[in-house]
Amino acid sequence: MSYIDPKLRPRFETLSIDLKNAILERDVQLHTLQDLINVLEEIVSEG
Repeated sequence: MSYIDPKLRPRFETLSIDLKNAILERDVQLHTLQDLINVLEEIVSEG
């Protein structure tokens, strides 16, 4: 199950619903902005 740190949640909420779903499906632990950036880079590289 994915985790998004409450401090990071405002940035996460600015993403599109499709992108948020793609992130949550990965069962990631997002504690920092860098964690979020890393997941976004993975998604882009797969796309």
